[in-house]
Amino acid sequence: MIRRAFVVNIRSVAIGLIAAWLGLLTSLWPGGAPLAAEWTATPGDSLQPLVANAAGGDRILLPEGRYAGPLVIDKTLALRAENGAVVDGGGAGNAVVVEAPDVVIDGVNVENWGADLTAMDAGIFIAREATGSVVKNARLEGPGFGIWLDGVHDAVIEDNVIRGDAERRSQDRGNGVHLFNVENVRVEGNDIARTRDGIYIDNSSRSFLARNRLHDLRYGVHYMYAHDNRLENNSTTGTRTGYALMQSKRLTVINNHSEGDLNYGILMNNITNSTLRGNRVSDIHQRRDASGQALVSGAAGKALFVYNSQYNLFENNRFANSGIGIHLTAGSEDNEVTGNAFIDNRQQVKYVATRSQEWQGNYWSNYLGWDLDDDGVGDTVFEPNDAMDRLLWRYPAARILMDSPAVLALRWVQRQFPVFRPQGVRDSAPLMDEPEALTAHAEEASP
Repeated sequence: MIRRAFVVNIRSVAIGLIAAWLGLLTSLWPGGAPLAAEWTATPGDSLQPLVANAAGGDRILLPEGRYAGPLVIDKTLALRAENGAVVDGGGAGNAVVVEAPDVVIDGVNVENWGADLTAMDAGIFIAREATGSVVKNARLEGPGFGIWLDGVHDAVIEDNVIRGDAERRSQDRGNGVHLFNVENVRVEGNDIARTRDGIYIDNSSRSFLARNRLHDLRYGVHYMYAHDNRLENNSTTGTRTGYALMQSKRLTVINNHSEGDLNYGILMNNITNSTLRGNRVSDIHQRRDASGQALVSGAAGKALFVYNSQYNLFENNRFANSGIGIHLTAGSEDNEVTGNAFIDNRQQVKYVATRSQEWQGNYWSNYLGWDLDDDGVGDTVFEPNDAMDRLLWRYPAARILMDSPAVLALRWVQRQFPVFRPQGVRDSAPLMDEPEALTAHAEEASP
């Protein structure tokens, strides 16, 4: 009996020790369920006391209703909202500030933050310490910046709706999403309108922008001093410039769409060693007043404007139904232009320089050459511009004579006597048909 009681006692002690160890391990295990408590907010109250009482890893649930801000999240929390839950910023400063890593803000509506752009007032301000934070499924509407990311790494901004204050002048609004000195940030699936610029990328690297819908803005996407960034499958419409690529290197810009933007579809200023592939730009026309006069002098509606940009690859893009298909100026030479389609632009190419540019394998809707060997490549070189074009670019008032007998005679003379031909763009292997891949993209993009 004594031996049996001893064995039972030892067994009980062992079971107790195992249970204690399991409990300790569970409490220490990262992300373990017992660590995460859930707090439910009360509409009308401030959220700051809940944040103060919560522990890292906890969840805060916001039922439908309004919550007084501002709010500072200084520990790793998940803030999730039901439909109709609104954080009110109080009309000044930032509405929500994130100062801890791995914070998740999901489905929260943010309104009524400050309008001081110098102070960087934002609906959600993500500070440098907030590595790995996520903002998704939120709706933000206010006068300052929508979401400002300040020197943070590895953050995600996904599937949000951001609206600016349409009552303010464009230059007095903040940007929808503003990336400053960030690295490895993903901005994907957002719908942004009526801010100043949709997405602004400043001094940042390795950001990834994809599937964003950008409309009714100054610039849809605006890069400044940003290197090694990727821009993919975004769409712009109703902006003054769809994609403004400035002072940057090694950008990868693929499969983006610009339709009905004003002045420029894609604008490149001092861009080097970058790739533009598979982009579709159409119906870019200059803005006019009620009398039909252009509001911006020289802005002829350019699908692609290339200024002081070299060593870039333009491949398999489609530029259609615009005032100018591509305009190159200020030393924009030594670029490779191949496999593109220039469709029904009023002027396919504008290029004024002292060096000839040799392009190959592009499709031109106004090419009138032939293909006797039926290899899909024209047998004669295509030169989209001549000396008369240069004259008309320099003296726009002379356009009234474009179809006059004198101009037609001069065009004929320079075709017959090559000595009169200026330096310009030549496509030595023009395609007879638009590449099938570009045709398919155009059909997919059409409404």
